[in-house]
Amino acid sequence: MIRRRIVLAALLAALFALGWWVGRGSAGAGDLYANLDLFVEVLQRVEESYVDRVEPKTLVEGALKGMLRDLDPYSQYLDARGYDNLRVTTHGTYGGVGLVVSVRDHHPTVISPIEGGPAWSLGMRPGDVIVRIDGAPTAGLSVEEVAEKLRGPQGTHVRVSVRREGEESEIEYAIERRVIVTKSVPYAFVAEGHTGYLRLANFSESSGAEVRDAVQRLRREGATRLVLDLRSNPGGLLDQAVDVAEQFTKSNTLLVYTRGRVKGQDQRFYSSDARPVLDWPLVVLVDEGSASASEIVAGALQDLDRALVLGQTTFGKGLVQSVFPLRNRTVALKLTTSRYYTPSGRSIDRPRGQDSALAGREDLAPDEPDEDGEVVAPLARPARADTAPPPSFRTTAGRVVHGGGGIRPDVLMENDSLPPLTRRVESRGLAFRFANRWVNRHAGWKLGSSIEPAVWSEFTAFLGQERVEFTPAEVAAERRWLERALRRELARRLHGDAAAMRVALEGDPVFERALDVLSRARTPREVFAAMRVAPEPPARLAREPASAR
Repeated sequence: MIRRRIVLAALLAALFALGWWVGRGSAGAGDLYANLDLFVEVLQRVEESYVDRVEPKTLVEGALKGMLRDLDPYSQYLDARGYDNLRVTTHGTYGGVGLVVSVRDHHPTVISPIEGGPAWSLGMRPGDVIVRIDGAPTAGLSVEEVAEKLRGPQGTHVRVSVRREGEESEIEYAIERRVIVTKSVPYAFVAEGHTGYLRLANFSESSGAEVRDAVQRLRREGATRLVLDLRSNPGGLLDQAVDVAEQFTKSNTLLVYTRGRVKGQDQRFYSSDARPVLDWPLVVLVDEGSASASEIVAGALQDLDRALVLGQTTFGKGLVQSVFPLRNRTVALKLTTSRYYTPSGRSIDRPRGQDSALAGREDLAPDEPDEDGEVVAPLARPARADTAPPPSFRTTAGRVVHGGGGIRPDVLMENDSLPPLTRRVESRGLAFRFANRWVNRHAGWKLGSSIEPAVWSEFTAFLGQERVEFTPAEVAAERRWLERALRRELARRLHGDAAAMRVALEGDPVFERALDVLSRARTPREVFAAMRVAPEPPARLAREPASAR
């Protein structure tokens, strides 16, 4: 023990001496390193006197995390596990079994197997309750803990035991892990009126290519206009945001620029796509969960009058992070190094207090389960630091847009809230569970455009069995919401996530408004006329900072 303390003290003393020597020539650096003796003293005191033994590594890592937490919500010290998770997210591939998993009634439950993945190939189904992994019970495990057990090197095996509605005994699968590729574009299809719908869920290394492929496929299928859905997209890679935006803008057009304290962080990004889609009317959907790279795309297309932005004001994350690998690339520092600005010169970053509830998790979509991964709570929006009016800017056509607090849509709309009974049913996943039970018990059954009386009767009886309190009047008043929830989950069970999304969009007022606008637009500029969004009279407007030009 004495030798251990001596070694620790010697290492910290050497660190302090090196810092002092490096910082001698700079007053700022000298002030920084002069306080290392306080850090050393506190570390030694805790190591010597705290009631329980604490490993020095734990203390140092805790200090690093605390130091970065006070900078902003996005700068982080990433330990080996955190760094690995970040690389999995941004590279979009990992070794696993290919399951989207959530926790229902304290048990991990399959939401959907990834088509073509190992679990899908072996016949695992939505609704399968995972009761054991490699023989160990799973009750009470978090989604993150389940993910760690399911993921592993390609070629290794994992045994997964499931309980399925309608089956008396458990089913065991021996699954060989393979490289799983996560998708930024989970589905894209042609809706009514030759309108393409493209859901962009996140920004990873393949996002631009996925959007390009989806747009080409939609054109072949007859699409002549597009809804780009960025709702609840928490962002990701800056270069992929540029790649997506340039697919809809003229070549050599400024899309975004960054400014940082270090000269090398000042960059300007121009479109360079050889064959951009310029003839399609375009509507972009955003909400409070749209952040970071999503806001770059929405802000650029709005500033350039290329798309009508519809929905709710976005999150307001206008900061760019750089990742610095440390200690032989086993851990890393994710540090905010610059701010980004839209083509008109506006920063959309929302002022935040030091106690912001967001802990820098922009890698996963809010309220959506990651493949074999964690379900992340909705992004928390910190309040504005002041009540001053936001600065105003002009688009290329002269429309007024605002900065300093997210991307404000051209047309503000609130999401349709669920009525009380439907909200209780959805929060417990009862439509999902019933759909799995029904399909398992009725082989060959097909879903029509409405819910059959026999299905509806059994569904309401199922709600009663699950001790959901309701009156006949409540069921009658909320039948259209309940039926849509049930049809959505039946479609998911029978035909996959894309089919479920089609049903979900049927009752989406924001999407329906987008369809209405696009039905009256033959050219890109006509989307603004359809919503009567026009340039405002000249006003005192902010300008792009001269140093950033």
